Amino acid sequence: MSAQDARGPNEHEEAVRGIRDKLYIDGAFVDAADGRTLDVLSPHDNALIATIAEGGVEDVDRAVAAAERAFPAWSEMAAADRGLLLLKLADAIEAHGDELAMLETIDTGHPIRDSRFIDVPRTAACFRYFGGMADKFQGSVVPVEAGFLNYVLRAPIGVVGQIVPWNFPLMFVSWNMGPALAAGNTVVMKPSEITPLSTLRVAELMSEVGFPNGVVNIVPGYGHTVGQRLAEHPRIGKIAFTGSTATGRRIVEASKGNLKRVQLELGGKGANIVFDDANIVAAVNGSAWAIFHNQGQACIAGSRLILHKRIADSFLEKFLTLTRSIKVGDPCELTTEMGPLTSTLHRDRVVDYIKVAKDQGGTILAGGMAPADPALAKGCYVLPTVVCAKPTDRVAQEEVFGPFVTVLTFESDEEALSIANATEYGLGAGLWTADLARAHKMARGLRGGICWINSYKRVNPGSPFGGVGKSGYGREMGFEAMHDYTEARSIWVNVDAQVPPFYKR
Repeated sequence: MSAQDARGPNEHEEAVRGIRDKLYIDGAFVDAADGRTLDVLSPHDNALIATIAEGGVEDVDRAVAAAERAFPAWSEMAAADRGLLLLKLADAIEAHGDELAMLETIDTGHPIRDSRFIDVPRTAACFRYFGGMADKFQGSVVPVEAGFLNYVLRAPIGVVGQIVPWNFPLMFVSWNMGPALAAGNTVVMKPSEITPLSTLRVAELMSEVGFPNGVVNIVPGYGHTVGQRLAEHPRIGKIAFTGSTATGRRIVEASKGNLKRVQLELGGKGANIVFDDANIVAAVNGSAWAIFHNQGQACIAGSRLILHKRIADSFLEKFLTLTRSIKVGDPCELTTEMGPLTSTLHRDRVVDYIKVAKDQGGTILAGGMAPADPALAKGCYVLPTVVCAKPTDRVAQEEVFGPFVTVLTFESDEEALSIANATEYGLGAGLWTADLARAHKMARGLRGGICWINSYKRVNPGSPFGGVGKSGYGREMGFEAMHDYTEARSIWVNVDAQVPPFYKR
């Protein structure tokens, strides 16, 4: 099957033709104030996909002003009506699913089968979840002393800034916007300058289904300009950031001017533990999904494969066979299982870690290079890579963020837990065992925000997502996300209490 056949008739061309190449501010697509533009390149062959407007400080200020103007009416709108717009958006995303999937694929390198059957459905499901949540997020009544009624409201924060990364741009639009909008906030979002295309298309769909002008504003641009201004802006009440731990620290520093609320979803170094009683076939397949889905470009990736010594050899034999069979190629091909990394800069960073592993005595068991196929030579491709190393090696401690898994071994449950917790990250972890008592005990002991038992990398809009330590703080999705986008307001009513006598005149 040719790439064109896999895409369907003119699907690629239609997606490119529909690209929105301007900033989205106050309900309109507009040029940057200073007229600057930036190029968006294909990770498949580094060809130019589009030239889009590059936002700057003045554009952020325009977007914040628009969001401020929209906030009173949006926050006072009936919650059910806000929810209905989110539900309509979910329907629109599904209706335009093939277009959005192709746009995501040509921009990020996600294999089209993942964009179409994972990214688009998850995006729609998340908006639909928070659409339903909007009028069901309740306050509370507090039992206090006789004669008084005390109730607590959850009020929206106001204008929120959101900085989303390049690895799952479509999905992260819903993870961030869904709870913020359902709670009654208005939004200024900075998509990655590398992958802004699907975000801008979603903004257009929001306009088409009836979101009021200014409720959502999209300002693509660079972190040191647009991101910095969002983090330090005195009239933004909260900043949500998904990205690297180093940048997260800079966000915290920039936010201190007005003490805005900060939510950080940062890096990870996921421990994926396989015990000697595990279902090996399930664990092999699940472990490959844990690290090689989306080319390993996921903060929750199972990038440390921790194997019991008794089954390490037999597990690796099967795991390496599967790894070497993964079809790497053009992400627009329906048969492709792993596409390119999302940029040349990031590809080079991942390749550098292969040298780091070798320099520290690690053994490359599979991959460790670009594919030999000359058709992929211009792209950002790296073969699925498996490295045997020590727990203290850099590749077992630092986030590589690519199709790169480090293999470690253990002999006891205590040693497995010690290895798993021996990083400064604490986001996702997984374990494979038939012993449920062990599973629950290990899950309690693993330091992090998420643990999967006999599975990996499952997410749902109702389940909180986030980490601890260098992996950040705050939670996305579920009721916790709604709490993080609202403030508690305590209201006291004197129903029939007597006024203290010394106040009487």
